[in-house]
Amino acid sequence: MGVIEGEKKAFMTGNEAVAWAALAAGAEIMYGYPITPQNEIMQYWTRLAPKHGRKFLQTEDELSAGFTTIGGVLTGKRAFTATAGPGNVLMQEPMSMAEAMRIPTVVVVQQRGGPSTATVIYSQQEVTLTCFGGNGEGLRVVYSTSSHQELYDYTIKAFNTAWKYRFPTFVLADGYQAKMRESLLIYDPEERGIEMVPTEAFVGKPGMPGEDRPPAHLRNTYNIEEELEEVLKKDIQEYEQMAPEIIEYDEFNTDEADILVIAHGVVFRSAAMAVRKLADEGQKVGYFRPITLRPFPQEQLRQAAAKAKQLMVVESAYGQLLKIVKDNLYGMDLPIHTLLRPGVGVTPEEVLADLKNVLEGRED
Repeated sequence: MGVIEGEKKAFMTGNEAVAWAALAAGAEIMYGYPITPQNEIMQYWTRLAPKHGRKFLQTEDELSAGFTTIGGVLTGKRAFTATAGPGNVLMQEPMSMAEAMRIPTVVVVQQRGGPSTATVIYSQQEVTLTCFGGNGEGLRVVYSTSSHQELYDYTIKAFNTAWKYRFPTFVLADGYQAKMRESLLIYDPEERGIEMVPTEAFVGKPGMPGEDRPPAHLRNTYNIEEELEEVLKKDIQEYEQMAPEIIEYDEFNTDEADILVIAHGVVFRSAAMAVRKLADEGQKVGYFRPITLRPFPQEQLRQAAAKAKQLMVVESAYGQLLKIVKDNLYGMDLPIHTLLRPGVGVTPEEVLADLKNVLEGRED
């Protein structure tokens, strides 16, 4: 592709990093509709696209942006979109269709505070929506990023995951990552030995269907219950088979931890700083960070939790990660403390204070 030569140190916003990553991943077209805090992904993309023969289409709303992204993918284009908040709600209908038809869509979500239009700033309140939204079984991949470098890396990875496994793939970030600036390395994935999975047209293939090639059978509606069940069984089986290949997580100091802190995304940065400070002071404190929220690293979390005395879940939501953690730890008898700040950023000092309270036996 060659849009970036070598590795370059850059200082930019997260939205700009997404646009560069999509360019480096070979994205050919972005479909989108303006919504804060993801607007600059579109703006930066429209600056970059004409210089590299790429395209952009602004649609009338996010519902249309989702469906046009599907349309682009069906024709074999490496297409993507980005959204946030209410736009993510509207995206769930086309993404349900992508899930049903196994269409490799890529969506970047910069979470904002909800419900409804609420704030345009920040939250982790789109976890449930992004992981399980729409009418389906949540057969999708969701990467939760915590830095601009990860925004760049996982945007590139999202295209490969989507096209290799043919499930909708989301990069779940937030308004803080979208707007703040920090340093990162941008690169051409091929120069790092990352082979990009090629795109393939679902429609308009050459040859006579049924004679020169098998006919395309693209379907997302069924008249008979058993037909739907048969398709879902196949998709669920394939999803469960691919899960071990996709699951990613990070852990620190999990052996015999008095407290194991669980956090994701940008909140993980605060949690990790607090945990490492206490660990440096000799406290038995560790962390577990799920990078893939779907599929979730269940066995890895259970192994880490089994060595801990108690857990603490930290998030900028009212228990959306907590619910996923409890589901995946079902049957394990462990005290779970929480630091839940719906729609509000969490500082290392706040995590540190709560951890000290728990360690000293005070109520959190």
